[in-house]
Amino acid sequence: MDIHFIVWALLFIFIGSLLAFDLLVLHKNDQISNRKTTIETIFWVFIALSFSGVIYLIYKNNWVHNPTDLTPHQAVLKYVTGYLIELSLSVDNLFVIAMIFASHKIPLKYQHKALFWGIIGAIVFRGLMIAVGVVLFNKISWIVYVFGAFLIFTAFKMLYDELNGNEEEKPSAFAQWLESNFNISKTLDGNKFFTIENGKKVATPLFGALIMIEFTDLLFAVDSIPAILAISQDSLIVFCATIFATLGLRSMYFFLANMLEKFHYLKYSVFAILLYIGIKLILMHHYEIPEFLSLGFIVFCILVGIFVSLKKNQNA
Repeated sequence: MDIHFIVWALLFIFIGSLLAFDLLVLHKNDQISNRKTTIETIFWVFIALSFSGVIYLIYKNNWVHNPTDLTPHQAVLKYVTGYLIELSLSVDNLFVIAMIFASHKIPLKYQHKALFWGIIGAIVFRGLMIAVGVVLFNKISWIVYVFGAFLIFTAFKMLYDELNGNEEEKPSAFAQWLESNFNISKTLDGNKFFTIENGKKVATPLFGALIMIEFTDLLFAVDSIPAILAISQDSLIVFCATIFATLGLRSMYFFLANMLEKFHYLKYSVFAILLYIGIKLILMHHYEIPEFLSLGFIVFCILVGIFVSLKKNQNA
């Protein structure tokens, strides 16, 4: 059997095992505490960063196709950089998720179920988008200019929305469309997605929140997938970095659930990272920016965003 196929099969089995562990062990009940979410966040970050060792072994032993002739060290550097990009770009997603749950009046203890199934959908859709994106990057050389310009546009639009207070309007139009076209109850029934109301089966607000989370994740993926493709067009690295960042999104959300506004200035870090990646894409065919510089810039932006946020909170 082809070793390339075996590696991918084992990867999907490992991801499936992590999802099962999350659902059946970490969240077999709806109890949420600061200590628990802190431990889970550390766990997912540890798993993601530890996987860099697996990446090293895979590329050292040529267990997958390596069209760009990456060395093991280069593969690890690209994986970690891609992971941090996806993680940092997901910060803006967290603010929108919090807004969706607030608008549907979903209690914190029921939010994990919607996020869990939202992540499953995100893995499927992002996997498909990665496959299409890798083909486009490899077959159409000028597509990098399109994606680069798009990321720069997105960065400045994000900044404009933030400075003008338009951020809160993002999910509202889709929410109105959802309520007018689907039979969604205004009453929760525990953590159920569907319930019986007046003798009819109807969707609960929790299901409405799930649909909106899936929709907004697709919108964010349109930004994040081109961003990580600027780092690598190797399908395994792009997929692993994206999926491990996505898997850790739930725990990070609950970890930051009560502190999202305290880290408000991380949004400006996301703007800087998107702008940098857009420029990197446009220069890709003319000037190669060292990967360690990209990694350093991303870490710097995240740390500055955290520092400024904490500083502003102290002075408030």
